[in-house]
Parts: sequence; C-alpha cells; structure tokens
Amino acid sequence: MTLVSIPANPVPEGAVSGTIKTPDGTELRYARWPAPAGRKGTVCVFTGRTEQIEKYFETVRDLQDRGFAVAMIDWRGQGHSARRLRDSRKGYVRNFADYEVDVETFVREIVLPDCPPPHFALAHSMGGAVMLRIAHSGKRWFDRMVLSAPMIDLPGRATSLPARLLLRTMRLAGQGGRYVPGGNDVLANTEPFVGNKLTSDPVRYARNAAIVSEDPTLGLASPTIAWADTAFQTMHGFRAANYPSKIRQPILMMAASHDTIVATAAIEEFAYHLRAGSHLVIAGAKHEILQEQDRYRQQFWAAFDAFVPGTPLF
Repeated sequence: MTLVSIPANPVPEGAVSGTIKTPDGTELRYARWPAPAGRKGTVCVFTGRTEQIEKYFETVRDLQDRGFAVAMIDWRGQGHSARRLRDSRKGYVRNFADYEVDVETFVREIVLPDCPPPHFALAHSMGGAVMLRIAHSGKRWFDRMVLSAPMIDLPGRATSLPARLLLRTMRLAGQGGRYVPGGNDVLANTEPFVGNKLTSDPVRYARNAAIVSEDPTLGLASPTIAWADTAFQTMHGFRAANYPSKIRQPILMMAASHDTIVATAAIEEFAYHLRAGSHLVIAGAKHEILQEQDRYRQQFWAAFDAFVPGTPLF
C-alpha cells in the first residue's frame, strides 16, 4: 500500500510499506525504513488518535539521523488501516485491547523478522496509553519506551464517574457508533490554525493539514461513544494506586505545559510512581510536541538522546 507524498512532506527514502492482517481479520497498513549502514536498532513509532503514518515523516528522518531503523503502523480505524463503520470519518474501536492486538501483530509480522534489534517504542497521546497497557501486562517487546504527552487522563473532570456512566449507558443503549455529544464530522487537522490546541507551529500545522487535504481518506473526525467509553475505562484504570508501580519497563514520559488535550498533572503523578521511569515537562509546548516549534522539539530530542541507548552525540 503506497504512502501519500506531497511537496511539503515527501516520503523518506528507503520506505517499504504494505499491509498485515490481525488474528481477528483487521487489515493494518505498515511502513518501515532501514537503519543507516553500520548502525543497529529500531524505533517503532505509535501515533495518537486521528493520526497517520504520513504525519510522522519528519520524525522518521529525525530518527534516521540518529542511526535508527524506523517502523510504524496505522491503528485500526484510522489512516489507511481498515475501518469498521460505514461512515469512515467516525473514530471507532470496540475495546482498547484491540490496539494491543495491533501491536502484537505488528511486532510478530514486521518488527521481529525485518527490523534490527534492539527495539524501542516512541508513542504519542493515545499511542502512549496503549504502550502503558502493554508495559503493565508484562510484554517486553521494547527495551525502552518514550511517551509524548501520553493519554493518562483528560483535563478537569472529563473522565469523572458521571461522564463514564453516561458513556456506558449510551453504549449499552446501542449508540456506540454515534459521535460523542458535541462531536462532528470535521476532519482533525483541517480547522484554522488560530485557536488550535495541538501546536504553536503554523508551518507544521499547515503541512499536516495539507496531508489530509491531499487524501481525505487518511483523516478522522470526532470519536464515537464506543471509542470514548473504552478510552475512559482505560484512563480510569490508570488511576489505580498500584498501576504504575507494577510496570518494570524503563519509560520516559514527556509532557507539554500548555497541553489542553491531556492532563499534564496526571502524567507527572503517574511518572512519579514508576519504578523505572522519569518525566520531563516542556514549558510552553502544546499537545503535539513532535509537531511543535523547533525550540520545543529540541528539548524533546535532547531528552530522547539521553534516554535511548545507541543514540550518537550530536
């Protein structure tokens, strides 16, 4: 399956892409890039909700410059992976455990056979929540994980008990395929830059909007009640007092001080209780740290370089 290339966002050289099928029959798109000659190690990049492989071409180049091979998938229900609902704009998943199936299939079909070890994970937002579930379950496919603004909780009381009960009730009433209250079919990353909650970088925001404009089938709109129900249950699970302490995986969490999508305070609290983890709050950055201005991205990559073995000094 081909990758979408535009002048502002060309496909990094050496790409190999295609599809794999999960045990439950879901087709996933993947892409991988080789490591530079004489180098070893692979970073697997896991995107956030609404995102696609193409959005991370710049990140792929950043990782290649550090000597790593790179591998990615589109989560089920987004990008060019299979979508379950007739209205493909709706963000839907039956259960967050299905994303873990996506990761296991990807690791067994692509990463282990074709990508040089050691293997590391770099995940953003929703992808970070999936990585925490995997680490908590004891699966050690990755030597270390770097999580960008992981979705541990939402700001305010968005995931309070009344909100969770409302979503569960609506889902049990057969409304799981409907947009969440207040949701709509506007594709993410296509609204005006002014007032956006994702990044303060207008150039990168415009680039990401151009990707979806070039191929709207890559885009995704608001989440469904089903997605929100299982996401809220996952985030509620993270609140258990012993959840982070049961994770033995070395993890670096990076949060953004101006994040209004996920709760930075929840990331800090969770990281504090990790046995083999640390965290950094990047002052001034918005939610999408890797899509931010260079002054914020440089802080991210400095922390990454210090945490991930095999990264050369720049």
